[in-house]
Amino acid sequence: MKISARNTLKGKVEAVDTGMIMAKVKVKIEAPDVITAIITKEAAEDLDIKEGDAITVIVKSTEVIVGKD
Repeated sequence: MKISARNTLKGKVEAVDTGMIMAKVKVKIEAPDVITAIITKEAAEDLDIKEGDAITVIVKSTEVIVGKD
């Protein structure tokens, strides 16, 4: 996946909490920290994000975007 954002963090999904409209994705990054991203339920389902998946957290301006290869 090629993108213009340069603030990317590789990690693994620790948990996915899917609500009616939004999904909360907790990502364990390479440093000993966890980042929580709030994304739409549609995006979480479209990316088929599951616990244990390797994903990329992309930080752009004031937004956090989740990407999966």
